[in-house]
Amino acid sequence: MTGTLLSFGHGYSAQALARLLVPEGWTVIGTTRSADKAAALAETGIEPVVWPGADMTPALDRATHLLASAAPGPAGDPVLAVLREEIAARAGQFAWAGYLSTTGVYGDHRGGWVDERAPLTPATARGKARVAAEADWARLGLPLHIFRLAGIYGPGRGPFAKVREGTARRIVKPGQVFSRIHVEDIAQVLAASIARPDPGAVYNVCDDDPAPPEDVIAHAAELLGLPVPPAEDFRTAEMTPMARSFYAESKKVANDRIKRELGVRLRYPDYRAGLAALLEEGG
Repeated sequence: MTGTLLSFGHGYSAQALARLLVPEGWTVIGTTRSADKAAALAETGIEPVVWPGADMTPALDRATHLLASAAPGPAGDPVLAVLREEIAARAGQFAWAGYLSTTGVYGDHRGGWVDERAPLTPATARGKARVAAEADWARLGLPLHIFRLAGIYGPGRGPFAKVREGTARRIVKPGQVFSRIHVEDIAQVLAASIARPDPGAVYNVCDDDPAPPEDVIAHAAELLGLPVPPAEDFRTAEMTPMARSFYAESKKVANDRIKRELGVRLRYPDYRAGLAALLEEGG
């Protein structure tokens, strides 16, 4: 199966998906805000559209599949703020639609497990905005699939650079755990869903090993043969409000559904496997 995927906010995760689809004969149209980024996307086989700015009607008319990954802003979802009516009018045109959300919609569960049935009780403004955006997309009548992504890492987004530079920090908050996901596993989950549509489905996209953030930094340092950065107490550590807000929520996210319903076998089931691969690829 091939088609034309229209990707709004064609960033890190969407580009990983495109690397799977384009060699299979798919057309991928990706929006970006920058002409420079558009040129870079074109070099990878993407049809770039600089948007907002361009008329999206031709791209919408061609699309058989739709992916939205732009983060909500003060006015809500940036795509629906401009194109709600145009997208809703074409709801029956799409074979599949996906929205990339975040596990932040679950809020704080004091280190306990959550699955897709857990209540949405976000503790941060970002999480609340994602809950609203999920609901907004669900109202359009699309064959919508929601993907709640854990902390994303991969090429260019690993801890090795900071460890090498000596700027990595091991902030310790007792009981704090985060779930993570390698970008290549995000891509394979999305591709599996496209091949096996189930409109209305919600999937947690994370690996098998929720872990304290300080453990990940320590392991990265050990892989590099460098000293493990000293532990810093969360209560007294100097942090920006944004950085501190990430510690407002602690939970372990279950990923059984992507395995059971999509047949996904994670390439990087834990951060150890993921970091080892990144280091082998140059960090």
